[in-house]
Amino acid sequence: MADSLLLQKPAIEAPLAPEFRPAVLGNRAYRAAVQASGAGVPVSIAVERKGGIARFETAVLPEGHPQANDNLSYIERIVKMLLWQKGGFRVYLSGPSNLADHLAKVYSAEGERAFDADFMAKVYEVEAFEVRSVSAAEVPAEFEDPAPVGGHLDGCRIGFDAGGSDRKVAAVIDGKEVFSTEVVWHPKINSDADYHIEGIEHSMKLAAEHLPRVDAVGVSSAGIYVQDRTMVASLFRKIPEDQFNQKIKNVYLDVPKRLFGDIPVSVSNDGDVTALAGAMNLNDKPVLGIAMGTSEAVGYVNEDGLITGWLNELAFAPVDYSPEGGCDADWSGDTGVGCQYFSQDAVIRLAPRIDIDLSSEDSPGAKLKKVQDIFAGGDDRPRKIFESIGVYLGYGLLHYAEFYEIKHVLLLGRVTSGEGGSIMIEKAKEVLAKESPELAAQIQLNLPDEASRRVGQSIAAASLPKIG
Repeated sequence: MADSLLLQKPAIEAPLAPEFRPAVLGNRAYRAAVQASGAGVPVSIAVERKGGIARFETAVLPEGHPQANDNLSYIERIVKMLLWQKGGFRVYLSGPSNLADHLAKVYSAEGERAFDADFMAKVYEVEAFEVRSVSAAEVPAEFEDPAPVGGHLDGCRIGFDAGGSDRKVAAVIDGKEVFSTEVVWHPKINSDADYHIEGIEHSMKLAAEHLPRVDAVGVSSAGIYVQDRTMVASLFRKIPEDQFNQKIKNVYLDVPKRLFGDIPVSVSNDGDVTALAGAMNLNDKPVLGIAMGTSEAVGYVNEDGLITGWLNELAFAPVDYSPEGGCDADWSGDTGVGCQYFSQDAVIRLAPRIDIDLSSEDSPGAKLKKVQDIFAGGDDRPRKIFESIGVYLGYGLLHYAEFYEIKHVLLLGRVTSGEGGSIMIEKAKEVLAKESPELAAQIQLNLPDEASRRVGQSIAAASLPKIG
């Protein structure tokens, strides 16, 4: 792919990642070539999920064009973005037949995107992920059904936020936080379901000690949740399937019921709760929330103040088209996806490039803290790490803005703590101003105060359930 249109060097380079080739620039260059050809071939894509259908219209280079080989990669990356933004178990595609054939092969059980296909099948509880080649008239129409959720402040509530490095909990009375705390844990490396259950119980009991009663429990947790049930979640990926189904799938319903009886419980993806926290704090919308912690957790509140029902699992969505990009070796096996750019993994991946030695015995969270402590102690080397992540963020937001309507971006999570968070924001703004002045004027980046960054999600989570 040395001559690929998709590999565009950014105007503002990431100090520690000269190999970075932003997805947004690759897409822009490819579409410009299609337009310049005067013979672009229309392509319609629909992604179907339970409760919605997403549409995307584009065009590809005509057969015989010198760079027509980019067609397959361009369409595959767009489909992957749509799948992890909106979610879906079936893709409809009208256009050149080789495109659907390629997608069907790549997203098969033996293909490069087998992880994605299997994930979608599990989430939507279908036998297999499917790609269909159809005529333009057979591509389903778009359908969305967003739902109101959160913003309830009455009563005595517990908000619980399950992260990969720590679990946070808040006790809230009529919208006022009366207690909040964090407890370190290691769910992603623990295969004992009881370890997770006991940790969740412990946090909820801590919060309950500061309330006269518990009227409702709201949960923010990484992963996919359908009707408050855990479908797929990185936090629980080491747990054997039989134990997951028996003890974990309903854990966020079972624990509150056992502790507090039949009270309202609501569970949402932590990214959606990030966005909800933003909409509540800013009293404005639409909001794209990005929690930069153990992984990248993303959520979205639309212009009507509603959570969309989309997956918003952008940890697995591409932001870098470079074949040398960060690889999600632990799970999806793909390169250039968000979890390697907007999480503690990005810090850990870049640290050796400035000769910071991180012990292999330390947890990922401890490695991040070490880098932040080095920076806070006066060593300026980590500045380049946070500047690089800021460049990633700026180009990543330009890419996301092609798929989301964005007015506010709210950033939370441990990676944003300390001076590093401010450095990332300033670098991202520099990218936006250079590459898209219109979007730079439209998109407002918000970094809450330190306390809100770390426990804001648990407080917003408390507002999820409606009492009565």
